[in-house]
Amino acid sequence: MNTRSPEIAWLDHARSLDMWLCLVCNRANRRRQIGRFFAGISRLGDGVFWYGLMLLLPLIYGWQALLASAHMMVVGVVCLLVYKQLKARTSRPRPFLASEAIFRTVPPLDKYSFPSGHTLHAVAFTLVLFAWYPLIAWLVLPFTLLVATSRLVLGLHYPSDVLAGAGIGALIAWISIALI
Repeated sequence: MNTRSPEIAWLDHARSLDMWLCLVCNRANRRRQIGRFFAGISRLGDGVFWYGLMLLLPLIYGWQALLASAHMMVVGVVCLLVYKQLKARTSRPRPFLASEAIFRTVPPLDKYSFPSGHTLHAVAFTLVLFAWYPLIAWLVLPFTLLVATSRLVLGLHYPSDVLAGAGIGALIAWISIALI
């Protein structure tokens, strides 16, 4: 007789699915070129790409673009504060710590997995760009998708971490856009 509640059974199923999807995505990391490509994307997603873009916007669009860059900076700080609080409170171990089958080629920036800070920031910055400069945002969108994918391929996050990061980043961006 099964004594587990339906809620616990559902959570167990969701965790199993999360790990299975993580393992599927991480298989690509075993190919050297793919692993290097996504390691490079992840490194750019650490902030290098975004900070560079914030500096370039005024050069491309003129001084009025300083407002867009400042908007991105403020959103970045809010995202960082939210992300740090969630990581500290959830303390979810990274996938490569939970399964020896996860092949990790790059070190994580911090200890915990939930949510994906890379994805959170990438989505937030992209949505802010859509509000200010939609044409550039369409050019940046593929990079944002690659950043999110890199977190899975590199074995640093579960799919639920990436989805949560995207959702939180979108929420922060939308609130900030509504306030301006």
